[in-house]
Parts: sequence; C-alpha cells; structure tokens
Amino acid sequence: MFTGIIEDLGLVKALEQDQDNLHISIKSGITQELKIDQSVSHNGICLTVVSITDDEYTVTAIKETIDKTNIGTLRVEDVVNLERAMKLGDRLDGHIVQGHVDQTGICEQITNQNGSWLFQFSYDDTLGNVTIEKGSITVNGVSLTVVDSGKNSFSVAIIPYTFEHTNFKNLNKGSKVNLEFDVLGKYIQKLYEARQ
Repeated sequence: MFTGIIEDLGLVKALEQDQDNLHISIKSGITQELKIDQSVSHNGICLTVVSITDDEYTVTAIKETIDKTNIGTLRVEDVVNLERAMKLGDRLDGHIVQGHVDQTGICEQITNQNGSWLFQFSYDDTLGNVTIEKGSITVNGVSLTVVDSGKNSFSVAIIPYTFEHTNFKNLNKGSKVNLEFDVLGKYIQKLYEARQ
C-alpha cells in the first residue's frame, strides 16, 4: 500500500530482457535503506526488490506488468518516481494507492499557468475506469486531485514542488503514463455495473 507521495527519483541504469521478464536496475538515494523482498512503487508500479549492489537495486517486471503499463518504454537514463510502501501508523498524506496500474494514458496538453501547470490526459474509457472532479487519481505514482473530468479525459494541476520533485518535468505532449484510478471509485463503479 502506498500514498502517492513521491520520496525520491531513480535513474534507470540497466535494462535486461530475460525471456518475457524485464530486469530493471535503478540508482537511487534510498537504495541503502531498501532490503530484498521489499515493495517499491516505480512510476506507480509496485515491484519487488530482488537484488542490491552499492547504490543500485534491481526489480523484475513480468509480462503482464509490461503489457499493462508503460514500463516497457523505459530506457537507460530515464527518471522514475519512487515511493516505498507506507508504514502502518503513518499519516496518509496522499490517498490510498495500491501500486496496481489500471491502464495507461496519454498526455494531451501541458498548459503553463504562470507558476503552476495544468496537465490534460486521455485514456481508453472502454475499460470501465472513471474520474470525477476533485476525486483522486494517480499518474506515474503521484497522488493528485482531478481538476476537470471528461468521459475519457481528465486534467490535474501541478504545483512547482511536485513538478521539480517528480518526473512530471520530463513529460511532453504524447508521453505515455501509468494511471491508477481511485480504489473506492473502482468498487463503486463495479457495484453500480452489477446492479444494471
């Protein structure tokens, strides 16, 4: 379980294809605090640490993760948002994030708003996921509040701190992002569909 509050940025140092799996080595300031078998969110994807060497650690993504997220588009030297699992008893500063990406989305527009940024994203609405204004959404692991909500799109406002301390500063029009929709909203949507 995560909160969507990014702790650190990691740098992809190596990518190794192993049959249908992808081993990803990350250099990070939190590496020395990690342990093998620990869950870490990478751009919103919960992955398990499988090895640690000096200031780098390795995680493995299986085929399903590669197929459902943007992890297969990573390149060496890309920057990823990192968050360790929350501790029981800690404050929940973001929202409840599982680290299970629902689908990907596309950055459609970035508007500079004189001190902040408005990011507009689109997604495939045939998968049953929805957003609501002032509801929660996770983009590349970052816990955010929806500003505007459409049938297959939404926007989020990004403050300077979030822009500088996440990989939002590296997004461009056309960038593919990982989306995790609000867990409570997903349950409500499922119950609603069952009653139809």
